[in-house]
Amino acid sequence: MSNSSGRGLQPGALGMFDTVVMAIAGSAPAYSLAATTAVLVGAVGLASPAALLYCAIPMLGIALAFSQLNRIDVNAGASYSWVGRTLHPFLGFISGWALVVSATIFMVAGSLPAGAMTLALFDASLAENTALATVVGAGWFLVMLLVVLGGARLTVRAQLLMSGVELVILALFLGLAVVRADSARPFDWSWLGFEHFDGAPGFAAGALVAAFYYWGWDVASNLSEETRNSRRTTGLAGIVGLCVVFLLFEAFTILVNMVLTERQIADHGANVLGVLGDEIWPGPGGKLLIVAVMLSTIATLETTLIQVTRSLFAMGRDRTMPAALGRVHRHWNTPWVAILVVGAVALALFLGSNALGSVGEILGYAIAAMGLQIALYYGLAGLAAVVAYRRTLLSSPKRFLLGGLWPLTGSLFMFWIFVESLGELSGPAVAIGIGGLAIGLVPMFWYWRRGSDYYRPAALDAERAVRSDYRVPDSRTAADSRVHEGLPTDF
Repeated sequence: MSNSSGRGLQPGALGMFDTVVMAIAGSAPAYSLAATTAVLVGAVGLASPAALLYCAIPMLGIALAFSQLNRIDVNAGASYSWVGRTLHPFLGFISGWALVVSATIFMVAGSLPAGAMTLALFDASLAENTALATVVGAGWFLVMLLVVLGGARLTVRAQLLMSGVELVILALFLGLAVVRADSARPFDWSWLGFEHFDGAPGFAAGALVAAFYYWGWDVASNLSEETRNSRRTTGLAGIVGLCVVFLLFEAFTILVNMVLTERQIADHGANVLGVLGDEIWPGPGGKLLIVAVMLSTIATLETTLIQVTRSLFAMGRDRTMPAALGRVHRHWNTPWVAILVVGAVALALFLGSNALGSVGEILGYAIAAMGLQIALYYGLAGLAAVVAYRRTLLSSPKRFLLGGLWPLTGSLFMFWIFVESLGELSGPAVAIGIGGLAIGLVPMFWYWRRGSDYYRPAALDAERAVRSDYRVPDSRTAADSRVHEGLPTDF
């Protein structure tokens, strides 16, 4: 890794509560439900709750892997650094690039619903106008771009407001649903079983979409250089955030199965929560859930911007991408060049997105493509944790389960749905997903040939770190980016 000098990110800007909120917001509970429920139901029907459940179990293994790796390598690049130092620098770069591409695609997939939900507050028919939704969504994106540019503290204050209101609305509707919803069908335990899946391909299709639901909790790791006591805080925040959104996803997906018909879900696409709100609380219910979706979407635009810009910052710092991406603003302590570059690319994608069709079509292609990329970099991170801690795994049953078996299971699950889904996805989705990854080969080989230190890494080994017993600050600057602290092997 590059031991570059210069101004770093703002250390200690975030605390435990702030980071948990960011992890929850990263998975965007209301947005994920609104944007993805129709896609998930289209893939697996009544097995939607089961797909979320069986994806959550290995996903928790990935969260455990992130927690372990962050204990021995605090780095804004997260999996980009960890995979590169344990498996191979080429795999590390592709891991980081997969996050960059998926997050950049999300600028379109996320901004469109933000625009559509804003328009739906005034006139439901306007929400299907792709061009107008793109313009309004781009406006929200620019606002979040300025917030992220303004620093970590401003970012988390905006996040606390948006996510706080969103979660209150979701909790309110869960309570109302118990006493006010008229069920189209009673709850059936088979929704949590395997019988509604159409074989292994159907299960894989559902798991791929479910992976998109959960994606985003790992923003906590990308904020590690700006978090107090980050070696423990960021990993725990990711696990807590994942557990919270799992409960919300399960509860609302079961509600959708009970209250709405498949025709209602298919006809309303990205406005599923609005329809659900009208069924639970006729009149104001639909509008309130639209507000929750709008806030959730805007909030997750912010967290996604953080993920992609911190990853690009780490790449620029390591000279695996243009060094300018590693520059930090003098006053705001944010990677301002990376933020502006991402903003320019995303705005260009907004213009091109209109050629793909309706809002629903764009979301379908983008979600499937991102699912492939997410599965890849999560799978690599899970494997990296097992390799990094390989010499300690037999030290106790707890270490074997939480540090080895569970992360490895999560990793293998992610690789399986990646491979299984390649034959099931549409041509445009595969082209977006694989083509986006292939583009990363160009900068990877270019900077490898130029001799970036990233491609001559010091191995990330937990046992060696413990023996060396280094002591460094939790939130590092660019100048000490290669120093890593030894930590006990127990959780």
